[in-house]
Amino acid sequence: MMKKKSISASKASLVLFLCQMISALDVPLDSKLLEELSQPPTITQQSPKDYIVDPRENIVIQCEAKGKPPPSFSWTRNGTHFDIDKDAQVTMKPNSGTLVINIMNGGKAEAYEGVYQCTARNERGAAISNNIVIRPSRSPLWTKEKLEPNQVREGDSLVLHCRPPVGLPPPIIFWMDNAFQRLPQSERVSQSLNGDLYFSNVQPEDTREDYICYARFNHTQTIQQKQPISVKVFSMDSLNDTIAANLSDTGIYGAKPVTERQPTLLTPTGSTSTKVELRGNVLLLECIAAGLPTPVIRWIKEGGELPANRTFFENFKKTLKIIDVSEADSGNYKCIARNVLGSAHHVISVTVKAAPYWITAPRNLVLSPGEDGTLICRANGNPKPDISWLANGVPIAIAPEDPSRKVDGDTIIFSHVQERSSAVYQCNASNEYGYLLANAFVNVLAEPPRILTPANKLYQVIADSPALLDCAYFGSPKPEIEWFKGVKGSILRGNEYIFHDNGTLEIPVAQKDSTGTYTCVARNELGKIQNEVQLEVKDPTMIIKQPEYKVIQRYGQVSFECIIKHDSTLLPTVIWLKDNDELPDDERFLVGKDNLTIMNVTDKDDGTYTCIVNTTLDSVSASAVLTVVAAPPTPAIIYARPNPPFDLELTGQLERSIELSWIPGDENNSPITNFVIEYEDGLHEPGVWHYQTEVPGTQTTVQLKLSPYVNYSFRVIAVNEIGRSQPSEPSEQYLTKSANPDENPSNVQGIGSEPDNLVITWESLKGFQSNGPGLQYKVSWRQKDVDDEWTSVIVANVSKYIVSGTPTFVPYEIKVQALNDLGYAPEPSEVIGHSGEDLPMVAPGNVQVHVINSTLAKVHWDPVPLKTVRGHLQGYKVYYWKVQSLSRRSRRHVEKKILTFRGNKTFGMLPGLEPYSSYKLNVRVVNGKGEGPASPDKVFRTPEGVPSSPSFLKITNPTLDSLTLEWGLPTHPNGVLTSYTLKFQPINNTHELGPLVEIRIPANESSLILKNLNYSTRYKFYFNAQTSVGSGSQITEEAVTIMDEAGILRPAVGAGKAMASRQVDIATQGWFIGLMCAVALLILILLIVCFIRRNKGGKYPVKEKEDAHADPEIQPMKEDDGTFGEYSDAEDHKPLKKGSRTPSDRTVKKEDSDDSLVDYGEGVNGQFNEDGSFIGQYSGKKEKEPAEGNESSEAPSPVNAMNSFV
Repeated sequence: MMKKKSISASKASLVLFLCQMISALDVPLDSKLLEELSQPPTITQQSPKDYIVDPRENIVIQCEAKGKPPPSFSWTRNGTHFDIDKDAQVTMKPNSGTLVINIMNGGKAEAYEGVYQCTARNERGAAISNNIVIRPSRSPLWTKEKLEPNQVREGDSLVLHCRPPVGLPPPIIFWMDNAFQRLPQSERVSQSLNGDLYFSNVQPEDTREDYICYARFNHTQTIQQKQPISVKVFSMDSLNDTIAANLSDTGIYGAKPVTERQPTLLTPTGSTSTKVELRGNVLLLECIAAGLPTPVIRWIKEGGELPANRTFFENFKKTLKIIDVSEADSGNYKCIARNVLGSAHHVISVTVKAAPYWITAPRNLVLSPGEDGTLICRANGNPKPDISWLANGVPIAIAPEDPSRKVDGDTIIFSHVQERSSAVYQCNASNEYGYLLANAFVNVLAEPPRILTPANKLYQVIADSPALLDCAYFGSPKPEIEWFKGVKGSILRGNEYIFHDNGTLEIPVAQKDSTGTYTCVARNELGKIQNEVQLEVKDPTMIIKQPEYKVIQRYGQVSFECIIKHDSTLLPTVIWLKDNDELPDDERFLVGKDNLTIMNVTDKDDGTYTCIVNTTLDSVSASAVLTVVAAPPTPAIIYARPNPPFDLELTGQLERSIELSWIPGDENNSPITNFVIEYEDGLHEPGVWHYQTEVPGTQTTVQLKLSPYVNYSFRVIAVNEIGRSQPSEPSEQYLTKSANPDENPSNVQGIGSEPDNLVITWESLKGFQSNGPGLQYKVSWRQKDVDDEWTSVIVANVSKYIVSGTPTFVPYEIKVQALNDLGYAPEPSEVIGHSGEDLPMVAPGNVQVHVINSTLAKVHWDPVPLKTVRGHLQGYKVYYWKVQSLSRRSRRHVEKKILTFRGNKTFGMLPGLEPYSSYKLNVRVVNGKGEGPASPDKVFRTPEGVPSSPSFLKITNPTLDSLTLEWGLPTHPNGVLTSYTLKFQPINNTHELGPLVEIRIPANESSLILKNLNYSTRYKFYFNAQTSVGSGSQITEEAVTIMDEAGILRPAVGAGKAMASRQVDIATQGWFIGLMCAVALLILILLIVCFIRRNKGGKYPVKEKEDAHADPEIQPMKEDDGTFGEYSDAEDHKPLKKGSRTPSDRTVKKEDSDDSLVDYGEGVNGQFNEDGSFIGQYSGKKEKEPAEGNESSEAPSPVNAMNSFV
């Protein structure tokens, strides 16, 4: 029990120790610094672990290393020292560990098979390479065998076995015929993974005697051919005819017709099989079935789905391909073959094992004397790998002891290191499927700070753009970096600066006042150093007067202006373009300082003109369109196109030239500017005319160059400023003699369409370019830096050739040469092409996210190795999406966003994030084929921000001295709400605002009753929410307390005017009471009159009279909302403008008097509440309807009520 307790205590102290480790230093790649610092050896280049060499060439085993002082090199072979001085065939390159074994001068590659390991050593340690297994490639001949013809009945299945010789590496198999043409493959006929050719059912057209299997050995660039296989298919019709002829006297019936058959599996056999594949490899599973009709193959994974984005179907779905397999891909895969008669299936049990792979590879440590550090080596695999350590190439158990070193499994802990602790450590992780070996040195240095950025370096940026000031540094211990502005300025801090780990100071938005001297200070316990840099912020370049659209008559003059404003210290250059191209080389175009002038404008000048202003720091542009229209016609002179030339004559006939002469036609008042000569090739393209040349209008003869093997006819076209004439009559024909081609095909390209092919294309020569009959093309190719010999084929009547069985995305040298019956064209130039691309194999690693603020983050990743891109690197795609809002804890539909970063970029900015939210992202590499696998999802969170305004603010239940406020949560809290702030102030009748009162309200409240208010008083309210970051935007409302218990005024709600609306309280004034009494008396008199007339039997057509004498102020009530026709909500509650109120057609204009009746009432349709209070002034406003806009709080006027009685 005591032992267990001590172990637990030691582990706890170990964890605590690791948490206190000081992070190691990174040594900048500065050449001067690297020359001065001592450094243990580092292996920089080595040959692959499994190195297959060409037995005909010298063997080069690479081993390069760096270190200070430069390391020396030694080798072991098969575990023992390899003394290269005793072998005359072996040399080591100077200042290198690379071995060159001379095979071409008598050595035999087989004699040097074995396991090699390189050691690079200097006074600070020794690094070792991987175990490099050297094996010469082998391409044995096919064993001779006697092949019997295959006779098979129509509809039966058939397998043609290839059985290629065993080579190193294994050969690429393909089937061709005697004419070197690929045998067509389909769902019915296909090649299996082992190279055999399978027929699900044979047809009569499969009969042939030249089924040939080829094996290509890439290392030796040799192709071995199997003897041709003969296949004869007996159709049922011919077989019945033969039986009838030979057995006509017998009772034997003919052969049965072709019968349909349900599927059976040809490969694999049985109902189940197993397959073991290694992690990261490509899993290939195959099912080929027989049957008639031809079965269709379908794949499923039992108990799961086929992995998306990694699953591909090949060979007409007979092969299932899963790239980059992992342990999760283990399981049972079922292939199902089906036709109309039934189905068959086979289950393949897949187990994914794994060679060791890194979880954490050890990294170099640069420490100061007395510091602590750790080397961590963590790997995984299936089965789990064993971890072992070496020191300077020697197992650590027998290496010299170091008191500062302690080994704990996959970790080496260093405490209080000294300079003698410097060494190179090797971590070996191995299992039955392979091993990993990593070198990591511990370099103990004591160095005062150094600043590597040049002193007084000048940085210039444009205002409102980022500025990056460098301060590259090194020191041991790692120095601390501080920035100051000015000679005696204070240290820079705050959100307006970003401080990068590499010492760089970033000013995200540089302003003019950012100009000045910035001082970078680096200090550690061994010293301090500082460096000054200069920043100049320039004014942006602007075009203050841009070119404008112009319409000009032909032969007129036009000018475009481009006046600019720029920083006085920058020298701008102005460039004019026409249709995004250079201006024509014409003296009519005059470029001035601020303009472009075009003299004597013609139709050709029509187009878009662009002014581009460039400085060393920025560029701006502006464009305008010029439209040229015809000038008014001049009736005195008629201009027209010239008449066609005539009387063409050929003289001075030679093999490659001839002289053509002609007589010009009439100019038609416009001088002939030039003659265009065209030719027709009656031998290759009769009826098609081609441009030959053109000559000035004063010339009537021309010496023409001719091509061989062309039957020429010529014609001439005259041209003046009006246009072109009709062509002349053709000349007599002239046939030139044949010759070798003068040129080769153009636009030669090599681009793969599939991962295992190379498609060579070219533009074929035209008929007259062939120079003779029998035009063909010699297509040659070889793998760049691998093959010495060219592989060539000769083809005709095509412009494409497909090379099959190529490695994925490797460079090829390509050339295409023309030839005809008389010989070859000159030697063609070589072009570089690439075989087909495949999807990238790996995802970017070490994805890191740096959250800059609540809406912006920066993502970093390590670039993928170029060899795993397997194509042209186009860039990286970052997929990111919001998982949830941390303030609401509610998930929603995930909308993934994609940002694409072109080229080999390893970072990017993620804008437009929502504050206080959880996000996920992953990164994928993109090539011409598509996207690679995604990196593991990276989770990050954005910090809190300020909230939006509350969703609503309602004021209800007014009394004499209180109001009730209700509000809703902000639509976007952007964090955890801490409180609300309510501010309010009274508004008097002269638009003046009273003292402001502020109340802080807890975040969990949603309503508040304000008491002790003044009666019949309008108040203005300002309301906002807070998070820990700060206050959000506010919402404003207005409301009025009631006048007395008998007359409740409903609050008129407004949305935040800077000046309060007027509230004229006239309900208690004497003149208003008298007026109301008079109105009541008048109504009573009218009612009495009506009653008397009714009792007398008279009729009072009220409706008719109202229709005939309708007062414009009296409008019917709307049925839908209870409001009156004239004074709707939109009218009653419009914001009060400064000054007098603008009258409508049916309102009384209010001037300056506060006593105007316009502020009250709304005609006879005014209504009374149950308590007798007058509510017509609020025009049917629905009680629960929310406030809209900045509405006026004025009370409507009762003048309309008076008007109705006039």
